[in-house]
Amino acid sequence: MTTLSYTVCGLATPLVRTGDDMAAHILAAAGRSECRELRDGDVVVVAESAVATAEGRVTRLADIEPSAEALRLAEDYRMDPRLVEVILRESDRVVGGIPGFLLCMKNGTLLPNAGIDASNAPSGSVVLLPADPDASAARIRTGIAEQAGVDVGVIVADSRTHAMRLGCSGVAIGCSGIPSVLDERGKEDLFGRELEVTKRAVADCIASAAELVMGEANECVPAVVVRGSGLPVGDYAGVATIDASECLFMGVALHADPSLLVDGKRKP
Repeated sequence: MTTLSYTVCGLATPLVRTGDDMAAHILAAAGRSECRELRDGDVVVVAESAVATAEGRVTRLADIEPSAEALRLAEDYRMDPRLVEVILRESDRVVGGIPGFLLCMKNGTLLPNAGIDASNAPSGSVVLLPADPDASAARIRTGIAEQAGVDVGVIVADSRTHAMRLGCSGVAIGCSGIPSVLDERGKEDLFGRELEVTKRAVADCIASAAELVMGEANECVPAVVVRGSGLPVGDYAGVATIDASECLFMGVALHADPSLLVDGKRKP
């Protein structure tokens, strides 16, 4: 992929509610926006919180009864036991934490609090991640194709912190219609040397560009259209991940302490 420029256009919508049709929201917002409409080859980036809300993935903490494990972890990490219980239910395993946050493995990804967020949620509630972000992206893509007759790529994006860096940036957690990673191996650098390991996380790059427009507060811009990216749109699905043992950061940690990735019964 080589492109010298692309545009990012924010899509403002009414407040998203459970049961809403996200494809319809996106198409209506596109018609009101500077991009005017969606076109073949566009990439639509949608905030995970909006997708999760539309899918009913909102939980009232008042309805949660904490388990003994949740009570223990809540005391250790100074957290609401009800929130900890929801995190435990949403996590594949908890590998540690700091005050206020648990570090969890979920669907092959390491993330704080299993991706659960209280921001942009009704008072006393939290928003969970979509149950299957790739499937969510595929449904939105299909809905756009059926309602508008255009073929676009769709990314479901979240904001995450990164090792040893301050602040959050965008990351793709669901993807449909575009490759999430482009393999640059075999190409030559400026001095004619063949690239041997370079793979470009293009979906994450686009998600970060979208985050600048969507914001994190009360902007009510849950989606953007990225136009001119040069990415192929077609039969692509999913976000490429690697095993923890192949990850530079987790690999070093596992080498130092293999017990980091064990479940509550101390089994791998």
